[in-house]
Amino acid sequence: MSDYDTIQASIADSVGTITLNRPDRLNALNPAMMGEIVDAVATMPSRGARAILLNAAGRGFCSGTDLQGEGLPEDVGAILEEYYHPGLEQIMAAPLPMVAAVHGATAGIGCSLALVADFVVAARSAYFLQAFVNIGLVPDGGATWMLPRLVGRARAIEMMMLGEKVPAEQAAQWGMIHKTVDDDVLMDKAMELASRLAKGPTHALGLIRNGVSQAMDNTFSQTLAMERQHQREAGYSADFKAGVQAFLAKRAPIFEGK
Repeated sequence: MSDYDTIQASIADSVGTITLNRPDRLNALNPAMMGEIVDAVATMPSRGARAILLNAAGRGFCSGTDLQGEGLPEDVGAILEEYYHPGLEQIMAAPLPMVAAVHGATAGIGCSLALVADFVVAARSAYFLQAFVNIGLVPDGGATWMLPRLVGRARAIEMMMLGEKVPAEQAAQWGMIHKTVDDDVLMDKAMELASRLAKGPTHALGLIRNGVSQAMDNTFSQTLAMERQHQREAGYSADFKAGVQAFLAKRAPIFEGK
């Protein structure tokens, strides 16, 4: 992979790993880091990755937007419009299944970055925090879209208006994340899941990822039409043919993501 300043990126056994790497700043997000994450996600498929694992170095996953560093513009929304929101949209639209392994602080836009993944595996040390109200701001990074859909309006309002930490186990009980694990096995469990996805029919998994995102806003009829188009595309894939052949031969399929 290309050299980066704020992240590390590598590919092994078809899993592309992206590690947030500003541990001295609790991996606080700045425009440079967002740009590098987007670049790494975009180039993973052409480099042979079939699933992505997002994790972080240091004591926490991401403490939110960097309020120090280069500082914020007078119009705080401008940085969202130019860097963060387009970046999150591109990550959301990525064709590969994605796992986020989080520990410690997963706050502000860092919370949104984690929740863009299809599966969030959280260490017991992790907590999720919508801290914006504590400094007189409003949630961003798509939080007001994602959280009510994941946990319901009442819990989303609780998170956003009270600005209190939600421990990992509570987040799992609410249905916000996939599951919690002990800190010392976080990366093993997350990699196990990412590897499983990488061995699956990743073309279909990408269509599922895209389809769920579309269906969140579509009508029932629109969703049926979208499913028809996606099923057509999946039906022409080599993975579908391999899956049917394996089913008829009563053996495990070998998918290639094509």
